[in-house]
Amino acid sequence: MFVDHAKIKIKAGDGGDGAVSFHREKYVAAGGPDGGDGGRGGDIIFQVDDNFSTLIDFRYKRKYAAERGENGSGRNCTGKSAPPLIIKVPRGTVIKDAETGRIMADMSTDEPKVLARGGNGGKGNVNFATSTRQIPRFAKPGFPGEEFEVTLELKLLADVGLVGFPNVGKSTLISVVSAAKPKIANYHFTTLTPVLGAVKTGEEKSFVMADIPGLIEGAGDGVGLGHEFLRHVERCRLIVHVVDVSGVEGRDPKDDFRIINEELAKFNSELAERPQIVAANKTDMATDEQIADFRKFIEEKGIPFYCISAATTKGTHELVMKISEMLDTLPPIREFEAEPIPQAQLDEMAGAGKSFEITVEDGVYFVNAPWIQPIMRTINPDDYSSLQYFQRVLINSGIIAKLEEMGINEGDTVNLEGFEFDFVY
Repeated sequence: MFVDHAKIKIKAGDGGDGAVSFHREKYVAAGGPDGGDGGRGGDIIFQVDDNFSTLIDFRYKRKYAAERGENGSGRNCTGKSAPPLIIKVPRGTVIKDAETGRIMADMSTDEPKVLARGGNGGKGNVNFATSTRQIPRFAKPGFPGEEFEVTLELKLLADVGLVGFPNVGKSTLISVVSAAKPKIANYHFTTLTPVLGAVKTGEEKSFVMADIPGLIEGAGDGVGLGHEFLRHVERCRLIVHVVDVSGVEGRDPKDDFRIINEELAKFNSELAERPQIVAANKTDMATDEQIADFRKFIEEKGIPFYCISAATTKGTHELVMKISEMLDTLPPIREFEAEPIPQAQLDEMAGAGKSFEITVEDGVYFVNAPWIQPIMRTINPDDYSSLQYFQRVLINSGIIAKLEEMGINEGDTVNLEGFEFDFVY
């Protein structure tokens, strides 16, 4: 079964808890605190595996959780960090946040992508010993790992996409120019899944062609199978529009051309601008007048036009060479850029009313606000606009106002969940 869409939940591991422990050894008096930190929770990592061609495995398993970090222990021993959970997906899978639709990663390369980060381990009591607090009887719990519900969409990596109405000869064409062996029969919707074929044009030169099934009028709105498979056209560098020029099924080839292009544009406006070649198929069954009329219609639009007969292979070599020539001038297969977290979502994460606690030890203001941990991961200390956002978070949450109320002075040190900085008005 070809499955190209799935929704799953991913949960990175929580950090281990810090330990409360005191050094005890014979003949050693007042050994002091020695509770170690908790280990880090496991990350969720996505990795491309070319042995997979569909997302069918995600139909049967929908929840993926990494392991929790180990708790800290005495003798200042840090708990063991949990290993990452690696999820393997087919090449070309686009991962989106199910709630917002934000693109989180495009799995088109071999580079693994961390989608959910494990929580940091909690600090052991050895970290809280000061000259005035020599017996800290508390430690910090581990931080929770990130958790998301994500959608997986497989968008095939193909240089060329064959589009057109059912039964116009797309499957026959891909079968004669490549080693692909799709099902071929004289009825509609013979092809029920996209078919990929490698087309060789020279000793060390080839391109990948995809037969996109199910396009009819209304495909962009989900009619037929089109809505299921239009996503696979999005990456194609070039569209080859196969049209039955003979009109043996009672359709006008001009209407076919117009309708399919309207459906492509309706699904994604960028597809309307994608370079095209029109392959007028079944010319062995068409009259010269039909071919000439359709040729004039297409060439007036400035689109390359080729007469072919996929069944007899007439004109297919010339078409393939033209495709190869055009691909040499086109940019590489599209990759989708990961999108940043929307500002509105960041503001919500940093909204007022979040609880925090501030204590002062030896002139250092310790701010305990676990909710700010995921926000701090997005802060770049070397970027001015990022620091401005960080300052806005501190103001909106009331942390700055509380620090001023407690009498903080410019230049005093603030420790915010382990991140230290000098306070500046």
